[in-house]
Amino acid sequence: MSTNRRRVLQVGGFLACAAAAASPSRFASAQQSAAAGVKRIALMNLHTAERLDVEFFRDGAYVPEALAAIEELLRDFRTAERHAIDPPLMDYLFDVASAIGVDPVYSVISGYRSPRTNEMLRERGSGVARRSLHMEGRAIDVRVAGIDCANLAAHAEALSRGGVGYYRSSDFVHLDTGAFRTWRG
Repeated sequence: MSTNRRRVLQVGGFLACAAAAASPSRFASAQQSAAAGVKRIALMNLHTAERLDVEFFRDGAYVPEALAAIEELLRDFRTAERHAIDPPLMDYLFDVASAIGVDPVYSVISGYRSPRTNEMLRERGSGVARRSLHMEGRAIDVRVAGIDCANLAAHAEALSRGGVGYYRSSDFVHLDTGAFRTWRG
């Protein structure tokens, strides 16, 4: 990763943390929300600086407008291509935050990746899978301000669902809705 990109990601993480610390929580506890049939998530795309705070599940169903907004925020920022995002991926993020005991507020490094972007990243030798679930809208690379990524990955692994990749040197966690498996990058 280039020094400039790393710096942008570090500054973005710092700003997200500062913003979260300065504002009162907009979230009931995850357990209270889920018990009430409501799930809310906040996402910040580190490449576009776009933010979204949305109730994505209500009254036993996913909220279509929220899923459309999530799809827009998680688009391939290099090509502007969009793809439907697997709703259980949002559940996974919600449940990981709940397991840690924090609000589901995530900084997003990568959401949907077009096949062209995925191939370009593979050619750079950055450990990108040929058939990455990012290309299906079933994977996301994230971090949570104030939470060590090793801790984030450990809590995701404890849920024993989907893929969990911990990338220590790049400081992010990959989560996906594929079969349960873990790895270190």
